[in-house]
Amino acid sequence: MEKTILIETNLGNIKVKLYNETPQHRDNFVKLAEEGFYNGLIFHRVIKDFMVQAGDPQSRNPQPGRQYGAGDPGFTIPAEFNTALIHKKGALSAARTGDQVNPEKRSSGSQFYIVQGKKMSDQELNQMEMNVSQQPLQKMFNEIIAAEEQKLRAQGVKINYDSLVDVARQQVMAKWETMEKFKYTPQQREAYKTLGGTPFLDGGYTVFGETIEGLDVVDKIAAVQTAPGDRPVQDVMILKMTVLK
Repeated sequence: MEKTILIETNLGNIKVKLYNETPQHRDNFVKLAEEGFYNGLIFHRVIKDFMVQAGDPQSRNPQPGRQYGAGDPGFTIPAEFNTALIHKKGALSAARTGDQVNPEKRSSGSQFYIVQGKKMSDQELNQMEMNVSQQPLQKMFNEIIAAEEQKLRAQGVKINYDSLVDVARQQVMAKWETMEKFKYTPQQREAYKTLGGTPFLDGGYTVFGETIEGLDVVDKIAAVQTAPGDRPVQDVMILKMTVLK
């Protein structure tokens, strides 16, 4: 049975279910909700047609004009990517730090966002499929460059970076020709085309639940006026989180 959580805000209630396919994120979110961790925190980052984000513990008793988003409970969670779980409208996903400091794409221990997004076309979804398919190739490309560079340095050979790039590109292209490409299912395409979402985040951030009631509240939060830095001018607060089952 899937866990369900009620998120009460000062703009209305949102009910989310948590996926059993992402057990570490599910269990952590339930634990924090039961402890009252989220009660009194604000949605510190709101971007219309994109998402609404909360979960920074430093945003409790928020100070006027202060930017939030750097706080966490002191731990991260391993990514639990699943191609069946997408960033459709209402998706509950884990925020994280950027790839440069977080190459494993580990999730924040507490910060989350709920997707608003927008409706997508088939052409846009085709491009997204290409982008998701290419993500592991970028890592492969960088690893080949680093390995070849290390080998040449050990041999005392002068490094020709143009040649290194050519070698890496050839290996990556050979891999691209034989690898299985990422494809959305017909149902996923239909969700993105009719409901909307943010497919460009697929494969990069862990989706661990979805909104089952209160999409209108997500829209209401996403529509509030924001200051520079994307914090709402009038704070949108999580009054209480309750684990229902």
